[in-house]
Amino acid sequence: MEKQQPGLHLCEEHMCHSGKVQFYKHFSHTLGLEARFGVFLPPTACAGQKVPVVYALAGLTCTEETFLIKSTALAEAARLGLALVAPDTSPRGAGVPEEDKDWDMGTGAGFYLDATQQPWCKHYRMGSYIAQELPEVVEQALPLDGTRRGIMGHSMGGHGALVHGLRAPQFWKSVSAFAPIVHPAAVPWGQKAFTAYLGPDKTTWRAHDAVCLLEDGHKHPKALLVDQGEADQFLQRELQPWHLQQVAERVGQKLNLRQHAGYDHSYWFVQSFVADHLRHHAANLQES
Repeated sequence: MEKQQPGLHLCEEHMCHSGKVQFYKHFSHTLGLEARFGVFLPPTACAGQKVPVVYALAGLTCTEETFLIKSTALAEAARLGLALVAPDTSPRGAGVPEEDKDWDMGTGAGFYLDATQQPWCKHYRMGSYIAQELPEVVEQALPLDGTRRGIMGHSMGGHGALVHGLRAPQFWKSVSAFAPIVHPAAVPWGQKAFTAYLGPDKTTWRAHDAVCLLEDGHKHPKALLVDQGEADQFLQRELQPWHLQQVAERVGQKLNLRQHAGYDHSYWFVQSFVADHLRHHAANLQES
């Protein structure tokens, strides 16, 4: 079934919902370091059929294991015949001074962009890794249909999903997010990361901010699905989904922003609505 590429090493494999959960490592030429990712293959893929695939981007402090373990998405993905690919959230072991000092910068906090500033720019290139290298590697090795490819994410990963989806809507044909950082240029998490990774010139930040991308003419032909908990501890300070709603209405971007009383920022929230997101992707990718 699997056409193992040179340098792609299967670390773990587990049967789950009649499919397979696999964790791989490989040397990333984009990052200049070893990278890891997780995959869920539904039963149809294990039988050799090429299936649509959704890339799931996790949030700050997470790894390639987090979404696959905590989201409880695999039963619905198996039922729908969707593969899931979960990359790590940053390079590991880049040797940048103090990259492990803060939980919201450096290790576990790559923000799914290519850093342009020293000392980050040598290895912190998660933007190109997500946009190019990871899909090439995984879709050549596994029975995944790259013509039916979606992207989703949580928190920092929601930011990544929206940005990548808006910048390349023909590549990422379906987009969704849980509690995304929709306007990182305007909130502390984003300002801290963007200043370090991209430098002080805020005009360069716009290409990495979903609200700014919409303002600058980027749109997706399909509706963006966004879920937000109203009891999210980061809602007012970091997430501010009203910015996305306002700009989407202004520019005509289809957006299904659903707000849920009582839900916080955790994976308990993600678990509650992840089946809706998978059905959103399955419907969009079936039409592709």
